[in-house]
Amino acid sequence: MHRPLPEPSHAISPAHARAPTLRRWLGGLAAAAGLALCGGLAFWVFGPKGLRVDQVAKTWRLEIEVERLTLETGSGWCDELPPFAQVLKRRRLESDPSGQRQGELEHCHYRAPQWRVSYLAQRQGRAPEPPQWPSPELRPGDPARQGLGEERLGKRQSFYELQLQSSDGRAWSCRQSLADWQARPAQTRYRVQVDRFGVANCASLPPLAPLPPRPASEPGQRA
Repeated sequence: MHRPLPEPSHAISPAHARAPTLRRWLGGLAAAAGLALCGGLAFWVFGPKGLRVDQVAKTWRLEIEVERLTLETGSGWCDELPPFAQVLKRRRLESDPSGQRQGELEHCHYRAPQWRVSYLAQRQGRAPEPPQWPSPELRPGDPARQGLGEERLGKRQSFYELQLQSSDGRAWSCRQSLADWQARPAQTRYRVQVDRFGVANCASLPPLAPLPPRPASEPGQRA
């Protein structure tokens, strides 16, 4: 007598039932991560460039070199000495070592008054205070000594800068022309390119907005 074989069971085990659900969940998670990555990449490529910084001040610094007439020694060809030179020693040469002159020549050691930088006069401030040049008091010279000790104003330099600061405390100074410095607001916010060494590229500052056109003056009126 043969026993009938049991029919195969079509029931799905719990482990097999969870597998499609887990795959769908993992697929959804991967898709969300991909969208976030693509969104971040798109923002990096097409979004605003640079580090956000605050312009905390506009500063200016004006400098003038003050020169003083002093007595100094030097040497040169005797026919090319500076004014008021006192010859200390002469030396005759049969030829010019550089080959630029011909015949016998005289070379002199001399003493002569020369203008030399004595000190730097400086004035600095920040907007809204208007820039002003320093006005140092100049000493007169000694008439009995060919005016030695006299002072005069020399080379001038001006520095107009924007002081920038980031949220993490880093600070930079960006030099501007006087016109650009005057046109920018006292305080504002920019995005500036900063390299991996922490150096800000001041050329990446956004350009100034163009000024509105002046209204046309009517005939008979001054512009």
